[in-house]
Formats: sequence, C-alpha cells, structure tokens
Amino acid sequence: MSKTDTGTSREQEDLGAAGSQLSTAPQEEQSSLPGLGVLGWVRWFWRQLTSMRVALLLLLLLSLGAIPGSLIPQTGIDAAKVEEFREAHSTLAPVYDKLGLFNVYSSVWFSAVYILLFVSLIGCIVPRTWQFVGQLRGRPPAAPKRLTRLPAYTTWRTRAEPEQVHEAALALLKKRRFRAHLAGDAVAAEKGYLRELGNLVFHVALIVMLVAFASGQLFKSDGTKLMVEGDGFANALPMYDDFKSGNLFDNDDLVPFSFDLDDFRATYEVSGPNKGTPRTFEARIRYSEGAYGAQKSTTVKVNEPLEIGDAKVYLVSHGYAPVVTVRDGKGEVLYRDAVPLLPLDGNVTSNGVVKVMDGYRDAKGKKEQLGFQAFFVPTFDPRSGTMLSQYPALVNPLLAVNAYHGDLGVDSGIPQSVYQLDKTHMKAFKDAKGQLLKKLLKPGDTLTLPNGAGSITFEKDVKEWAGFEIVQEPGGGWALGGALAAIFGLAASLFIQRRRVWVRAVRGADGVTVVEMAGLGRSESAKVPEELGDLAVILYDQAPGAPDPGDDSAAPPDPQAVPAEGAEK
Repeated sequence: MSKTDTGTSREQEDLGAAGSQLSTAPQEEQSSLPGLGVLGWVRWFWRQLTSMRVALLLLLLLSLGAIPGSLIPQTGIDAAKVEEFREAHSTLAPVYDKLGLFNVYSSVWFSAVYILLFVSLIGCIVPRTWQFVGQLRGRPPAAPKRLTRLPAYTTWRTRAEPEQVHEAALALLKKRRFRAHLAGDAVAAEKGYLRELGNLVFHVALIVMLVAFASGQLFKSDGTKLMVEGDGFANALPMYDDFKSGNLFDNDDLVPFSFDLDDFRATYEVSGPNKGTPRTFEARIRYSEGAYGAQKSTTVKVNEPLEIGDAKVYLVSHGYAPVVTVRDGKGEVLYRDAVPLLPLDGNVTSNGVVKVMDGYRDAKGKKEQLGFQAFFVPTFDPRSGTMLSQYPALVNPLLAVNAYHGDLGVDSGIPQSVYQLDKTHMKAFKDAKGQLLKKLLKPGDTLTLPNGAGSITFEKDVKEWAGFEIVQEPGGGWALGGALAAIFGLAASLFIQRRRVWVRAVRGADGVTVVEMAGLGRSESAKVPEELGDLAVILYDQAPGAPDPGDDSAAPPDPQAVPAEGAEK
C-alpha cells in the first residue's frame, strides 16, 4: 500500500471518529439476522421497530390511513350519510365494511398503526435522550492529532506563549457561547446543542399529540341542541337532540353547566349582488357554571364559542319558529307553541310538522289526533311565481298548512322524528270539493277544519331558533401545545447547526508558537468556515503573527478559513 493510500485511510478514520460524536442517533449494529431463536427474533424486531426509518414509515402509513376517513362517510360522524352511501353503492359498501372504512379511526388496522407508531417513537427517543444527557454532562472531545485534515482549518505563528493563546481562546469561545475547556495542548469547544434538543422536543411533541388525539377520541362527546328563543338547556344527556361520544366516555364526564337562549339576531346584505348574504349571527344567552353558579350574560357568535371547562358551545345553525294555536270545535285550546321549522335553502324557506296528541272525537265518538304539514317562507313575493322565500329576513312571512287526522303513531313505541309526519294511519282533510284542504296563512289568519274538528291559527308572532353544538374534547389543549412544540423543535433541528472548534498552540523548535485552528460541523455548511475565520481574526489580534523563518513580515490568517490542501471537502 502506498503512503498516499495510507494517508487517505487515516484521514477518513479521523473525520469519521470526529463526526460520529456529533450525533445522538443510536449506532447501527453491524450484525446479520439473529439466529438465537424466539428471543433473537424479538430483539431483531424491536431494533427494527425503534429505528427512525420505521417511525417515519409508520407516520406515513398513519397519514395515508386518514385519507379515507376524510373522503368516506364515517358512522361516528354522520350515520345518515353512511346509510345513503350503502344504498347508492350496493357493491362497494360491503367491501368498505370488511376493510373498516366506514369507521376508520376505530378500525383494527388504524389502531395497530397508531400503537406501533407510539411504541416506535418512544423506543427512538429514550436512548437518544440518555445519550444527549450524557453529552451535556460530558466535555467536548480532545482535538484530533492532525487538524489539517478537518474541513475548515487555518494556522499562523506567533511570539505569544502557548498558555496565553489557550487563555485567549478559552475566553473568546466562552464569550461566543461555546462550551470550551483545555484538553492537552489544545482548547476543545462545542456549540449548537439546541439542534439535538430541538430534535428530541419534536419527537416528544409527536408523542404528546398522539396521546392527546387518542384521549380526545376516546373521551370526547359531541351533541346538538335546537333551542327556540326563551328555551333553556342543562348539560345532561336527556337534553340533547343528538349525542355521540367516545368509547371510554362516561355520562359523569359532562361538564356541569346550563344556559338560556334570550334572543337570536341575524343581519343580511340588503342590496347588490350579495343580497341576502349573512353578515352576522349572534345568540344572546345567560349561562351558569355548576349546579348553583351565578348567571352570566354573553353573546355566542359563529366561530366564537362559549368555553366552560373542557366544553365548547358553538352556534351552528338558525331558523324560524312560527307560533301556532290549534283549537277544537268548541274553541278550547289544544295546542299553542312556537314550532321550529327546518331550513331548505339559503333564504330560510322551511318546513316541518305540528302534532296534536289531544285531538277531537268524530261523529262516531272515535278519538282522532291531528297533524299538520307546515311550509314557511319569511319573505313571500307573489310576483316571483313560486312558493320560495326571496330573502332570509322576516319581511312578508307566509305559512302554508295541510291538515290530517287519525293516528300519529306516537304510541307505537317506534321512535319518530318531530320534523316528519307519519301518514300511515292518517287521512287528509278534504274541502267541499273533495280536494286536499290547504291554505296560505298570513300572521293572524286561521284555517277552519271541516266537521267541527277545530282550527289552526298562525299567530302574529314568529320566534327564531338557534342550533348549538356542544363539544367536549379533553385533549385539545395538549394537542395544541404539542403542535406548537413540534414546530419550534423542528425549526431548531433544521436551522441550528452543531459544530466543534479546536485551537492548538505548541512551541516550535525555533521557539515560536504555532497556532492551529480547525472546525467541524455535523453537516456541510458555509457557516463553519465563516465562523472559524471570524474567530481566527479575533484571536490573531490577541496573538499576532510572527514571521516565518526567512520572512520579514507575518500575514494574518485567511478570514474565510479555506480548508487546507488535501482536506476533505
């Protein structure tokens, strides 16, 4: 082997030894697949699972697995859409059922990837953390024997004593926030520990986010409530119109509070191309925390929820509730209330039903219940030629009513919607011509039913209702904190460079001190030679150069700290 080959080999060994100490990543074991039976395979599987490449692969799989959860209807979010999908895709739906795509986040395969990622991250972080703590407690390593082989290098001769150079170098490096100490004939310094700290913070933040998301899914609750002006609500399960919760949620976990809807107000654009576009939606409420808390007043707006503990009360919808009165043939009031109707379009054209349990008795003495289909428009314009609202605000309200009598089916034990009328055992009232009895009612108008069955009156009062969504996610704060920590940790690991600097000062044979400075970064960067050049210029001022043998002057070191000839680039 030639001397050149030998020098190159030693150079690579020096650089490899110096560079390997800059990382807290566990060293790869140079071994083949274990041949130690079950225990050996378990150890091999654990090493693979806790490697960073497997953690990144699992993170990619988790991201890919979340895609069908956002594109395919989910049972836990909207069961009605899932049923619609089943009816529309009779061939594809059974396949999705077997793959668990209608309930992705609770499926076995998604949970398996989630748990494996969680274990992999912990397995990656624990050894890296101990190594990082060990490096913080230790000192920067001593200088390599041949500094000329490092990427950034400069040297000069000075008449200052080696001890003076070492003292000046220590003071300078500590002033620049390097960790520095004297090791043998050289000062060893290191900087950029926040890079590894940021890396660890990023991975710990990922674990915090995984735990937060998991707890949020397992302990969350999500319910809706439609409230007419003047109604009240207590945060108890029977008060909800619709309620969904996580697998580990308990009814006792509901945050105790209550609130009353005092008033709802909405404003709209009155002219121009955006006529009818909502401008503001706000609900004025009075709420109290706990069973005996004092009442407080506040306003809930879109994207400005009321927060009480872990619970948030969102304003999600609104509509109108015309006040109607139903009387029997003798004029006795059978029903009087505001009837919330569901919007059908952006101009709040709405429909719904009125169910009267205590109806009337027909000529044969049979008890008949009453049901009314209602169609409401807040702004009716006869010039439009259609029974659709022309503006979402109450300008010219009109209520269309169809009347039915018979058995509503509410006593059958089968749940039914309060917004739909089951006509299975109902008959429509007919007018004198045998046509379906219907009438357009303005505020104050009355529709009289035939055969002394009574009447229905559209009172001169239209209330508004607001739809609220009450969400309780205990892990929301931890998820936000983890996300912010991950961003800052990632930024630190990307933009902060860990680097080392050595300053050697030894007395030469001619009695003149030879100063050598070298720098090494974890990755190639122009910052290392530039920083070394700046340090060399400052140190040169404190230990000025001496002339080489036969020279009359001494030149200062190159401020750019260009690598020496033959050094690895």
